[in-house]
Amino acid sequence: MALISVNNLCMSFGGPKLLDGISFQIEPGQRVCLVGRNGEGKSTLLRLLSGDLTPDSGEVSRAVGLRVARLSQKVPEVLTGTIYEVVTQGLGEMGRAVADHHRAQTTGDAALLEQAQTDLTELNGWGALSDVDTAVSRLALNPEQRFEDLSGGLKRRALLARALVGEPDVLLLDEPTNHLDIDSIAWLEDFLLRHVKTLIFITHDRMFLRRIATRVIELDRGKLADWTCDYDTFLERKEAQLASEEKTWAEFDKKLAREEVWVRQGVKARRTRNEGRVRELKKLREERANRRERSGNAKIIVQEAERSGRLVIEAQNISFRWSNAADAVFQDLDLTIMRGDKLGFIGPNGAGKTTLIQVLLGKLKPTSGTVRLGTNLEVAYFDQHREELDPNLTVRQSVAEGSDQVTIGGHTRHVMGYLKDFLFSGERANSPVRVLSGGERNRLLLARLFTRPCNVLVMDEPTNDLDAETLELLEDRLLEYPGTLILVSHDRAFLNNVVTSTLAFEGDGVVREYVGGFDDWLRQRPEPSDPATGKAAAKPTLVKQPETPVQADALGKPRKLSFKEQRELESLRAELAAFPERIEILERNIAQTGESLANPELYKKAPKVLAAARNELSAMEMELEAAFARWEEVEARLKELDPAP
Repeated sequence: MALISVNNLCMSFGGPKLLDGISFQIEPGQRVCLVGRNGEGKSTLLRLLSGDLTPDSGEVSRAVGLRVARLSQKVPEVLTGTIYEVVTQGLGEMGRAVADHHRAQTTGDAALLEQAQTDLTELNGWGALSDVDTAVSRLALNPEQRFEDLSGGLKRRALLARALVGEPDVLLLDEPTNHLDIDSIAWLEDFLLRHVKTLIFITHDRMFLRRIATRVIELDRGKLADWTCDYDTFLERKEAQLASEEKTWAEFDKKLAREEVWVRQGVKARRTRNEGRVRELKKLREERANRRERSGNAKIIVQEAERSGRLVIEAQNISFRWSNAADAVFQDLDLTIMRGDKLGFIGPNGAGKTTLIQVLLGKLKPTSGTVRLGTNLEVAYFDQHREELDPNLTVRQSVAEGSDQVTIGGHTRHVMGYLKDFLFSGERANSPVRVLSGGERNRLLLARLFTRPCNVLVMDEPTNDLDAETLELLEDRLLEYPGTLILVSHDRAFLNNVVTSTLAFEGDGVVREYVGGFDDWLRQRPEPSDPATGKAAAKPTLVKQPETPVQADALGKPRKLSFKEQRELESLRAELAAFPERIEILERNIAQTGESLANPELYKKAPKVLAAARNELSAMEMELEAAFARWEEVEARLKELDPAP
């Protein structure tokens, strides 16, 4: 039985219909991704599915008693309280008891603690208490911070936690990976795959989409296309569909042109015309007038200034520590950036990526060490917080600073024509910045940035809110850019496609450089420290790859393995055989610890006992994730050494 049924749904906000008679159903267990360009109505459809918006016509039917939770892009202005209190609101009446229990433990209120324990037992809420603690911890939230004092990104993280802990029948997520770091995104992927029953989500994170989605629904010019397949298959089928549409339209336009010639010639040649053919021509004209063309792609040109010197930045043994902080942001870092390098920064939110950029550019002085800048540097900076945009200026004023002209590639262009390259209509170009969506603000900042010639391009989180087409175009332009690129991003696919080396923030002030993008960093990085012993792995434990893969000889037979490779093959086979038992033990221990955390007696003991249990559960979950990742690596290496089935 369908959980949600949509029938002939129409929605408009004064212009062309965002949704024009769409119909579909959501079945239990499906993970559906809504795709489409910015402004096609994806967020509007989520609001309609949740019941927060009423359609112009058509209906949305929900199963009786269906529980739906939604994470929106916009943060409600009326929410107040601590982060913990806001997160527990996703649990309804049970959430009050969970919040009271947390408050009692924090304040030491024995009477409140006793009452909260009684309420949790009656409501069977001990498991919910564990879920709230896990979500708050994994999303790197401080439970005691006031929600109203948070930045927009932290507020969305808190709201994401609130949506997750409620265990709804259908979960609606609008750009859930925005403002999350890579570790948080990886945890969210695993959480959704293991715990969420039915999911409908919007994302521009292609790696997230590929891992999560089992069905793709595309919104394009008011219509809906339903693709029950993975994302890569969808891209292939969509390309074929667009090619077919283009061919059909070309044939239609030729027919219309022929009929237009006929009707004009008919007036001269005879007094009486074929009225049926004239009526058919009128229908063709109406059909052509009602056609909704697909909007073009953004046109991005990165202007290069005069070439910089060969050396761009040289940092020797630099460290940085804020004056009131006990720990260094980074320490003992040596880094050389040459002209043409494309360097990506990865690390948790708050690790110090932006701070390091400021030090490298000479805007902050390192606590120790030296930074030497090369000659003839022209730096353009894309700011992740959009602080360069004045919300009261119009879009055209933000780009041209009051002028009607911009200079691009040595040629003068009218600002309105330039903004059309970034998909801003004339009406939108005259709108104030404050009314723009997140994707439009990002496009505006890119348009503004690329009016400035540069030979060093610094981009801090440029991918948030950009649709897939614009992302891919930006990737192409950055790959073609002959200058130096410094990129901060949590978009793993974007990093893989653009950067040539990666600077990773690995905790405790340690920053290391790796060759390649995100996937290359995963293969090269040291294993995480063992939470049980606290000892960090000194060296990467990944199997070293041979310089050339195992290949067949001239007769088609596999190349004979060397003695070293044969030993490696035997070792990997033994390791592979041990994985099932190892994972079974970990999963059993995780389940037992989870049951212990759901026992109300545990919460009556000293806080240290509870904290130790939670830390033990977190450590085992990390070990399980590492085991699955290592299993994949071993299987891949075995296939290289022994490709025969």
